[in-house]
Formats: sequence, structure tokens, C-alpha cells
Amino acid sequence: MVEVTITSYIIMGLALFMLLNSAAITVYAERRVAAFIQNRVGPNRVGPLGLLQPIADVVKLILKEDVTPIHGNRFLHTVAPMIPVVTALLTVAVIPFGEGIYATNINAGVLYLLAVASLGVYGVTLAGWASNSKYSLLGGLRAAAQMISYELPLGMAVASVIIFVGSLSVVDVAAAQENWWFVFLNPIGAVIFIIAGFAESNRTPFDLVEAEQELVGGFHTEYSSMKFGMFFLAEYMHVVINSMLMVTFFFGSYHLPFAGYWLPELSPLLKGILDVTVFTAKTAFFIFLFIWVRWTIPRFKYNQVMKLGWSKLLPLSIANFIVIAAIIFFFFN
Repeated sequence: MVEVTITSYIIMGLALFMLLNSAAITVYAERRVAAFIQNRVGPNRVGPLGLLQPIADVVKLILKEDVTPIHGNRFLHTVAPMIPVVTALLTVAVIPFGEGIYATNINAGVLYLLAVASLGVYGVTLAGWASNSKYSLLGGLRAAAQMISYELPLGMAVASVIIFVGSLSVVDVAAAQENWWFVFLNPIGAVIFIIAGFAESNRTPFDLVEAEQELVGGFHTEYSSMKFGMFFLAEYMHVVINSMLMVTFFFGSYHLPFAGYWLPELSPLLKGILDVTVFTAKTAFFIFLFIWVRWTIPRFKYNQVMKLGWSKLLPLSIANFIVIAAIIFFFFN
């Protein structure tokens, strides 16, 4: 069952607006945090404190010449950058930002999230193939292998959460964490989900997809102007989305720690404001974690990335799922 109302459309519109703008905010935050970590100044020329730097970057990309390889596939070369952006936008539909604050509640919302997230690999792979470049093709193939590899442990980590809830609704997953966050009940699943989230976002130390030193620029070597800008936008949108999913599945969603034990009854307005504030603060923390890791941990080798996914995370995620299922079946059933 899908619940759609005027309020749902408003929430969806606001969520999409915030997600599109969050990319620019995250870019600025990354530059500031990177500057702090590396003991340098950071953006400080365009606008006060460099706050208008993201706008200047967008204008620069718009004014650049749009080049398409002569022997490439022009249609796929144009469509490919849109796919990861669209998939990122689609995920917002089922994420609850507070009690009753969501665009729609789908009974199989978790399956919807996993299905939509898996489509992002097509944009990267098609971009590498449509460019008719060996560098781009290698980048696209490495992207497909990496993203598919880490979808498996990520899916098993989510499945270990579903066992606790007994529902595939993302709203139910969020509501079930009022007293106990799942990171306390399922810490191994949380660690696996976070690592897989980094790999799915193609962020350091899993940025082999666009390893500049090895593949010139990876799958987007032959992209320029706003086509490149859309890949850039999609990367940061996926950072925000993955941060939201980490919060939703393991870190209490919009709930404060053990809120059911101590938080008094609030009016619907105050409760809504508190829920959105808590959810936003948690998401901001994980965005900071993405940035912090990028400027702290060096890039893995490709064989290390594959070995971690298949030899370590996948068996661990399956074992974790079996143990949790057995505990719940024998002791709480």
C-alpha cells in the first residue's frame, strides 16, 4: 500500500530541494575540513569565507565546452550522467525524517531502496563504454565489479536489521528504534553497512573507480562541462543519501538515544521540529565522517578492495545474519 497525500508531495519537494542543495553544501564542507586537516586556508576568495565558491564552480562548468567523442555513443554518453543523479533522488521517497514526516510509506520500502541503489552502477558503466576510450572502459568495469561486490554484504547487513523489525517498511525500521538503536543490538551489521556504504559511494579508500593516478580520470575521463558536473553532483548526493541510510537503519533515525524511556510527550509541532533536527544532525555527522576518512586513509589497491568485499565482509555478513536469526528464533520467538 502506498500512502500519497498533498502533504507527501510537499515533503517530497522539500526533500528533493534540500538534497540538491546539500551537494553544494557538502562540497564546501569538504574543502573546509580538508583545509583544516592539511593545515591550509581553504576557499576564501569568492564571497565571505568562500561561501559562494560552489556557485562559482557551477558557473564555470556551465560555461565550459561540452565535448563528445566522435566515435562514442552520443545518446548513451548524454544519458549516463543522469542515471546516478536520478537514482539518488528516487531514494528520498521512502526515508522518514521524523514521526509521520515522509513522502510515502511503501510496505516493501527496504526492497525499493536496495533496488534503486543498485541502478546507479549502470550510469557509471555506460559512461565508460559510451566514451569509446580504454581508460574510461577500464574505469567503468572496475566500477561495476566493485559496486556489485559490496551490494551483497550491504544487503545482508540490512537483512539482519529486518529480522529485528519483522517488516520491510523503512518507516517501521525507524519507529522500532525509539528505545534501542540497532547499532547497539547489531554492531557488526552496522560496521559492515558503513564500510559497504563507503564502497558504494566510490569514496576513499574505495575510489578505484576514478583513480586519477592509474586511469587518468576513470569512467568520466571523456566528460566535460555539466555532464562531468552531474557525476560530481551524484557523488556528493550519494554521500548524503548513504549517510541518511546509516542513520535510518542503525543509528536511531530521528530518535534520540533511549528516547522512549525519558523523553516526555511533546506537541506535534515541537516533536516534528525535534525529529527533523535530530535526523539532520546525525546525517551531518556521517557526512563529516565521509570527508574525514577521505583525507586520512590512503586508497586501497584493487585486489585489496575485492578481497575485503568477497573474502571478509560477505562471509562475516552472512555469519552475522545467521547468528542474529538463531538468537531471535530460539530466545525471543
